[in-house]
Amino acid sequence: MGTFAVQIAKAFGAEVTAVCSARNVDTARSIGADHVIDYTQVDFARSGQRYDLIRAANAHHSIFDYMRALSQDGIYVAAGGGVVRILQALLLGPLLSLIGRKKMCFFVANINQKDLVFSERSS
Repeated sequence: MGTFAVQIAKAFGAEVTAVCSARNVDTARSIGADHVIDYTQVDFARSGQRYDLIRAANAHHSIFDYMRALSQDGIYVAAGGGVVRILQALLLGPLLSLIGRKKMCFFVANINQKDLVFSERSS
């Protein structure tokens, strides 16, 4: 899922930071990530860097860690994770969005082939 997110973001001209394990660092670079963080070595949420969009595939951090890593008008999208992370996003996300300008979102999708097709005409 992260591979597709990097490629889609790059196709739309975004500067992308990929966070992955050491075994996937070369792959992330090869598909276009501008910056790659090995999460076994560096905790991106505590690095001081701020991001406009965080798309968390497995939500290993708390919602508060993600919020801290967002820029002022940043958006956090959880797309997976355990029950605790899902409940955090569902219960705390709207409240945290009201407090600051940061947007906290969680979504569940029933993905099908039609949804995965992208063409220039639909953009």
